[in-house]
Amino acid sequence: MKTCSSFAFLLALAAVGWAQNPPPGARPFEDAGPRFLGAEAGVPRRVVTGAPFSGDLVAESTQTLADGNRIHQSSTTHLVRDSAGRTRREVSLSGLAALAAGGAAQQVIFIVDPVAGASYALDPVRKTVSKSPWAGPGPGARPPAARGARRDRREDASQPVKVEPLGAATIEGLRTEGTRTTATIPAGAIGNVAPIQVVTERWYSADLQMPVVTRRSDPRSGETVTRLVHVTRSEPSPALLQVPPDFKLTERPAPPFHPPVDAAP
Repeated sequence: MKTCSSFAFLLALAAVGWAQNPPPGARPFEDAGPRFLGAEAGVPRRVVTGAPFSGDLVAESTQTLADGNRIHQSSTTHLVRDSAGRTRREVSLSGLAALAAGGAAQQVIFIVDPVAGASYALDPVRKTVSKSPWAGPGPGARPPAARGARRDRREDASQPVKVEPLGAATIEGLRTEGTRTTATIPAGAIGNVAPIQVVTERWYSADLQMPVVTRRSDPRSGETVTRLVHVTRSEPSPALLQVPPDFKLTERPAPPFHPPVDAAP
């Protein structure tokens, strides 16, 4: 029972973590909470069809403490998407040693199937799978703004934000367009003595409809860099996006529906 609850807790933490990363254009003023690195590419906010690929999302986070000590973390998430918009994410939990103690899963596989309207969380060690209904936005639909992003727009609309185009670059064989966003938190806004600048550099691939490189620097939490590497544009094997027949299935009810207050611009 303890093992099952630990696994469920890790799944919940993963879900919270992926929701933490703000969508493009959201203002980066919220304090960072528990999250997995590379969240932006990890969760499908909308269905992307006709752009199959597979690749590894490598994320590194570096934080320098006041005494000069440094905390460095890294993670790799394997991503797969087919032409119909189905996605697979293989997430390693090995970095969460304290949480993974007691026999909890060291890896979780998430499959989202918008065609079937279902999402799955697989434990490959115990061969168990949790199935939940999935009713996300349709192909090409814009996602509703996250609560934090809505609050940022309301409360920080007057804060200075500078957006600079960085031009085009080829990364991992993909044509990308870069932007640098500098958000300044004025002195005294959150109890800070001097202004704080949060800089986000993002290289976006229109072909994949997702960022290939994102670099975020925040004096409060350090620097986080995510890179999509080993990119393959071919159609993945259908088996990767299906639940193996020997996995024990548990079905869970759909979460309560909360209609969005507004939409992302």
